[in-house]
Parts: sequence; C-alpha cells; structure tokens
Amino acid sequence: MRRREFMTLLCGSALYPLTARAQQSRIRRIGYLDYGAGILPSGGFAPFHDNYRRKPFLEGLRESGWVEGQNVTIDRRFAAGQADRLPALAAELVALNVDALLAAATPAAKAAQNATKRIPIVMADPGDAVHLGFVSSLARPGGNITGVTSLAPEVAAKRIALLKEAFPKTARVAVLWNSAIPPAELALNELRAAAPMLGIDLQFVEVTGPPGFADAFAAITRDSADGLFVFPDPLTFGNRESIVGFANKNSIPAMFGAREFVEVGGLMSYGSDYPAMFRRAGNYVGRILNGESPAELPIEQPTKFELIINLKTARAFGFDIAPTLLARTDEVIE
Repeated sequence: MRRREFMTLLCGSALYPLTARAQQSRIRRIGYLDYGAGILPSGGFAPFHDNYRRKPFLEGLRESGWVEGQNVTIDRRFAAGQADRLPALAAELVALNVDALLAAATPAAKAAQNATKRIPIVMADPGDAVHLGFVSSLARPGGNITGVTSLAPEVAAKRIALLKEAFPKTARVAVLWNSAIPPAELALNELRAAAPMLGIDLQFVEVTGPPGFADAFAAITRDSADGLFVFPDPLTFGNRESIVGFANKNSIPAMFGAREFVEVGGLMSYGSDYPAMFRRAGNYVGRILNGESPAELPIEQPTKFELIINLKTARAFGFDIAPTLLARTDEVIE
C-alpha cells in the first residue's frame, strides 16, 4: 500500500525516541474517552475499531517513549454513540486523576472540556476547533487543550463536486448525517452553498443512533435519491457495512468521507487518513507526558486528501464512472 501523509499545520517534531526519562519515571495514567462504539461485551476490542483507533494511538504513544503495560496505563470509557453518556464518563476519568486525556470525536472533546480545565486534553477529530470554542487559535491553542483534526468544512463541497463529476446526471443527493456531531452543521452549510452551482438538490437525512438507519434508508428510497453522501463519524463508521450494502443494493452511487468505507465495498471516498490521525494524537499525548504543554502544541490538520475508487464495486453494481475522474484517482481498488 502506498504511504499516506498526514502533515502538521506548523512544523514540529514527529518522532520521539524511547527516552530514559520515560523509562524511569513513575507509571503514568491516560484517560481515553471515546464517543463511538468499539468495545465488545467480552471486554475485547472490535477489529475495525482496533485497527482504526486503538493500535494507531498506541503506536503514537510508543513514538514518544510510552508503552501500555510498561510505563503507562490507559483507562478507557466508551459511550457507544450515546452522547448523553459522555459527561459522566468524562467525570469518571477526571476523578481518576489521569495525567492526560484523549477525547475521540467532537462530543467527547466537549465533555472533556467541560469536565476539566487542569488535565491536558488531546482531541482526535474535533472538527473546527476554533469555531467550536475548544482553542483560541490553531497555531497556539492556549489552555489545556490541543489535538489533531481530520476535517476542514470546505472538504464537504469538494466531495459532492467529485460525486457530480463521476456521475454527471446526478440530480438529487441524499446527505446522511449525525446531528450529535457539531462539525456536521458547518459542512452542511458548505453543501447548501455548493449544490445550486452543481445543479443538485439535497435531501438531508438525519440519523442519531443505530436504530435510526432503517428509517433513514426508507426515506432515501422514498424520495428517489440518485446519489448518496455520507459524513464520516463514529456512528457511520460503526455502521459502514450496512450503509454500503444499502447503497450498492439499490444502485445508488455513494461518496464517503473515508477510505474505510471503500475497503468494505463502498464506491468512492475522498478524505484524509484516520489511523494516521489517531497515531499523531497518541504522539501528542506522549509528548505531553514528556513535559510539553498542550498550550504550545499546534492543532494539526491534514494537508493531503485522497480520492479512492472501488472499481470492483463499480463493475458489480453497474456504476459507470467518468474516465476523467478515474485518471485523477489516487488509488483504485480492483
């Protein structure tokens, strides 16, 4: 597989050796607060969640000299996609007096922010961190919060433009989104602005939990959408196979926000590297344990987005993708 890049907004050191300081210090404690599902009833980790978040996060910690079970322990709390559980879970981690806190996705970051002004917080995928009030600036966050984001709102307009380019006859696009993720509102505004110029009508279909997907799929079918755009968030990631299956079964060309959807049969995606984001978040947590201040660590943003097309899916379900777009695709899955 080709190497994918994830660059910082401002230049900074990416790798840290296993330092004597990290090896000899007391065992540190990290709180891991996750809005999404990913932990099994048996106590183990779901394979997708493990590869998409947990393993990259642990790799990032090792880059800074911290190894779970050796010089650091991790207390994990999962909200299973239920945002109303997050404040209590964040309070539990704060009560444990963790040395640093990783908050995965915007609702978790907001809960962590409300729970403590003292413990350093590293956000993973917080959306527009300045607009949402997490930090005062990307370059110098200030306070106890920093992090790594995967999304700029204007990318949503780019995604729908690519869908239109691939399928020029597309006229009505269903937009599947989760209202529990505040950055989605910003992206929706970008879509509303771009749609008239592309000759597209938008059908906004809100889903707030796994039980809502059946109704969402019924609404998309009822309104005869000839295109589908799916925001990447913990809820849609966790239900990606059913979303992809619905789109393909009904021969609806779909654009996704992350390659993980394409890897399970989705047609196309345009986005950044999510595992790389969690690896960098782990690196940031480790750097904070090594003594750096979150106030001085810039919010990292992706500078490279990749277009990925699954030609196997295209052939199987009769999707005829414009050749001009295929020529510019970063990766083709066959």
